[in-house]
Amino acid sequence: MSQLKNEVDILRRVPLFSGVDSPKLKLLAFTSQVVRYRKNETLFEQGDVGDSAYVILSGNARVFANSANGRIELAEVGETDFVGEIAILCDVPRTATVEATSDLTALKVNKECFGELLTTFPSMGIAMLRELGFRLSRTTADLVAAESRNARG
Repeated sequence: MSQLKNEVDILRRVPLFSGVDSPKLKLLAFTSQVVRYRKNETLFEQGDVGDSAYVILSGNARVFANSANGRIELAEVGETDFVGEIAILCDVPRTATVEATSDLTALKVNKECFGELLTTFPSMGIAMLRELGFRLSRTTADLVAAESRNARG
């Protein structure tokens, strides 16, 4: 199987891209860059300028943020997960750090290409809003639970 076909197959399994037809997925894969990281290498750091997002093709990573009280683990991500989209959507610095927990291969999607896809496929924007809303809900629940533990402790 060709690398491009493999990337398109993985992109098709990413919920955000499920409604995008094959020619557009091929264009996305073709205009994106395959990047590789070793275990413990950083894909990007909190505070960095966001010029791209990443679709994990293989491997795993942890997402965490630094706070005044130390490092806060936010999520574990793996194949077909999409990370780094907040910085390219909102033109804000990276809100978290992503570090490989195994050897990892990802598709680095540049900001301009991603913006064109969102413009061409409004349903992608709706899917992204749903995913971001889900993540916000989960993060809020985690913060409430942590605050409750701190208040008791």
